[in-house]
Amino acid sequence: MYQLLALLVCLSTAQAVQFQIRNHEKGPVWVGIQGNPGHPHLENGGFVLNEGQEKTVNAPENWAGRFWGRTYCNSQSNHCGTGDCGNKLQCSGAGGVPPASLAEITLKGDKGLDFYDISFVDGFNIPISFGPQGGVGDGSKYSCQEAQCKKYLNDQCPNELKLNEDGKVIGCKSACLAFNTDEYCCRGAHGTSETCKSSDWPKDYPKYFKTQCPDAYSYAYDDHKSTFTCRAEKYTITFGV
Repeated sequence: MYQLLALLVCLSTAQAVQFQIRNHEKGPVWVGIQGNPGHPHLENGGFVLNEGQEKTVNAPENWAGRFWGRTYCNSQSNHCGTGDCGNKLQCSGAGGVPPASLAEITLKGDKGLDFYDISFVDGFNIPISFGPQGGVGDGSKYSCQEAQCKKYLNDQCPNELKLNEDGKVIGCKSACLAFNTDEYCCRGAHGTSETCKSSDWPKDYPKYFKTQCPDAYSYAYDDHKSTFTCRAEKYTITFGV
């Protein structure tokens, strides 16, 4: 019995995929993690990384979900200025309140590939990068490469999208969050890729994000040049530059 249990533990460990999460910000980042429906919320949804710290998290080999950094957090109330998931350190299944820079992944998706990206569809709060350590790909531009935005976009954010707190810009909202219209949110009559094109909007807000950080998704029907693929056993997510 003990030998069988040991074998099962070894097999489980061998099949796990690791996420090495690093904080390169000047100050603490409260990491948020949310599994997609049917997938666990790793580390019960979050933990704190102080400046310069890193933590490795194990996930099932077929896991899917997202990571984000919560900033300007209060350890007394457990609320955060960006990416807040309620008055709790561990998000426990709750998503982050936008704006928040996201790292998203689906392990063992179509044809056994891992699909990963960074997304500013929910707005931007801090620089983020996401990529495999090693891995097997097809050699294309978006295969086993790092998806990254190593720039601070808040200060140059369009004024109407800025999220301010105590006189400081702490985030850059999406147009959907700022204006909540069907056109900017790609819903209703604008709910398809054909009817929701940011180039047709009164103001092409996603262009700001895409110009600064072309690796990242900038709105719901952004082009498909921001999805990366690989087969890897370890990925690194870095907050900050």
